Amino acid sequence: MTTAPWRDPALPAAARVDDLLSRMTLQEKTAQLYGVWVGASTDGEGVAPLQREMTADYEWDELITHGLGQLTRPFGTAPVDPALGAQALARAQRRIAAAGRFGIPALAHEECLAGFTAWQATAYPVPLAWGASFDPPLVEEMARGIGRDLRAVGVHQGLAPVLDVVRDPRWGRVEETVGEDPYLVGTIGAAYVRGLESAGIVATLKHFAGYASSTGARNLAPVRAGAREFADVTLPPFELALREGGARSVMAAYNETDGVPASADPALLTGLLREEWGFTGTVVADYFGVGFLQSQHRVAGSEAEAAHAALAAGLDVELPTLKCYGTPLLDAVRAGEIPEELIDRAARRVLLQKCELGLLDEDWTPEPTALIDLDSTANRALARRLAEESVVLLDNPDGVLPLSPDTRIAVVGPRAADALAMLGCYSFPSHVLTHHPDIPMGIEIPTVLESLRTELPDAKVTFAEGCDTSDPDRSGFAEAVARTSEADVCVAVLGDRAGLFGRGTSGEGCDVTDLRLPGVQAELLDTLVATGVPVVLVLLTGRPYALGRWNGRLAAAVQAFFPGEEGGPAVAGVLSGRVNPSGRLPVSVPQVPGGQPWTYLQPPLGLAGEVSNLDPTPLYAFGHGRSYTSFAWESDAADAEIGTDGSYDMGVTVRNTGDREGAEVVQLYLHDPVASVTRPDVRLIGYRRVELAPGEAARVSFRFHTDLSSFTDRSLRRVVEPGILELRLAASSTDVRHTARLNLTGPVRVLGPDRLLRCETEVSGPA
Repeated sequence: MTTAPWRDPALPAAARVDDLLSRMTLQEKTAQLYGVWVGASTDGEGVAPLQREMTADYEWDELITHGLGQLTRPFGTAPVDPALGAQALARAQRRIAAAGRFGIPALAHEECLAGFTAWQATAYPVPLAWGASFDPPLVEEMARGIGRDLRAVGVHQGLAPVLDVVRDPRWGRVEETVGEDPYLVGTIGAAYVRGLESAGIVATLKHFAGYASSTGARNLAPVRAGAREFADVTLPPFELALREGGARSVMAAYNETDGVPASADPALLTGLLREEWGFTGTVVADYFGVGFLQSQHRVAGSEAEAAHAALAAGLDVELPTLKCYGTPLLDAVRAGEIPEELIDRAARRVLLQKCELGLLDEDWTPEPTALIDLDSTANRALARRLAEESVVLLDNPDGVLPLSPDTRIAVVGPRAADALAMLGCYSFPSHVLTHHPDIPMGIEIPTVLESLRTELPDAKVTFAEGCDTSDPDRSGFAEAVARTSEADVCVAVLGDRAGLFGRGTSGEGCDVTDLRLPGVQAELLDTLVATGVPVVLVLLTGRPYALGRWNGRLAAAVQAFFPGEEGGPAVAGVLSGRVNPSGRLPVSVPQVPGGQPWTYLQPPLGLAGEVSNLDPTPLYAFGHGRSYTSFAWESDAADAEIGTDGSYDMGVTVRNTGDREGAEVVQLYLHDPVASVTRPDVRLIGYRRVELAPGEAARVSFRFHTDLSSFTDRSLRRVVEPGILELRLAASSTDVRHTARLNLTGPVRVLGPDRLLRCETEVSGPA
């Protein structure tokens, strides 16, 4: 028997796909451009925007005779035993392959924002906690583990990471972001992509682009960012993750920017992404994003027009299910209203990816080949490490922490004894399991209360909830005060409950008007502080909250951003002193609830000054975090003159001057005193986490290249300008330790897409 060229693995993928396309009918090609969401609910509360209204009907057996592009969330839609789910997915893939003429299976995708969103799978810390770790290698290791679990059950594509840069912390999806700085987001995001892709999973960058800049922090609201903000803040993380991470897919965002929806923007999805950046993978829709062109944006008068606009822009795959790319698209092409060339272009990209994944090979098999354990001991150990590294000690002015091992502790607060306090909205228990109240959690999640009792077995630990996360009931205050008054110290565990579309205080569609603690938690904290007993505030949140009201009134403050299933032991370890805190803030913590939006990337008029009575200065700055040990910094940084195409090496020797092991995060910031357009007063351009034993020292070296000073000028060129720059070695964006002034000489230099994106760092012994 002669093997058709498209089946021959010895041929180049492009040749195989060209041969296959030449054999396919229009309907078979179109079938590769949509997904099917088996089991998705069409009533009740959905897990995607407007899910009930946007889910289309189809007849499965008839549909798969033409082939199928994607299977949507076979594990993330309802609780399913992983081993049984893998077998069911394999059976479905066999049916799909057997039904079509070419035997091509579907590509299965899942959410994996903070771990594989599946029942019994490890719930890792959320991306905001990844940012707090300032540890790309650890994030890469976590992503590799997530990828292995996805592969083990037959999944091919993961819908992560989120590379949106926080622009307004009132936005509900702040928990899904890495932080408010594009360099931190890009470097951490690229590490996640490398890990996921190294496990053979197609990483999907989202949300491309501008989604986090929504007006008023409302989910899906219009974006009114200027071209320079878009170029210098929004886009760099995507570029870094594509170039350094090797992501093979990009998800078009829901938003419109200046009147143009991302899903119908050829300048974004084709001109920039493919022609300028050289991306060759697939662009997929955010769920129902193609249909939204008609129903929400109203830039299309019909489903067929929406399909045409998206395809023409460069959006290849409609997710999560067929609505526009199904019959409406097929009929419009047959009627001559949409060129078949658009179908061919998108189908070719989809089939090239399937070819890379081995789905066109004759020896392809969907059956799992290894024992399936989605919450292994290794996974939990990794989740614990990342959780521990991400906890931020905001303040400890009187040394109350670590807690004495035999002290009397009143643990108070609505987040102390709730396992869900550890999880973000895209964890399976928060995202899906709330719709299945009779199903057990599937993973063990120790609470802060349980963990503290384990951590300090000789301490007398009492508990009072005090109040609910968001309910206004204050009837529990009295018991909370009673328990606190009997204690030596109160640990107040407050924060968010993750949810979707208003069903929580943080998460997708859970936007807020200001940055007050949810519900009556602020009043509870006031009541506890008024007892005179030292109060240690522990925050388990998905965003920063304003803490200026308690500045100087707390014994200590600890911030954890939804730290995952091992977050309880991690937080308890910090409180006991077993863990030396090393997390640093990926977002600023504001003084007051209003005065937003604000992030640290502000030009001079965005800072405090005499022109306004409102002072936006944060209580705790970006990059801030304390430790139980101390560090001394010594640097030989000196002023220098370099060309606009030059580089400069700058280093600092960091010594642990305390009596215990700890980690310091050395941060490098750029200050540009004069430029042709206004620039942020400071912005991060490099960092390195370094772990040191007591008395140990290490030299952290940075190689600054002038490309890192580039920005978008008035004519929207990316340029390096001559003039003075200041490099600042710092422990946070405001805690500067050493500086060097550089005089850049020579002409203005225009940069292309091959510019350097990363500041190379090296750690060595002391100089």
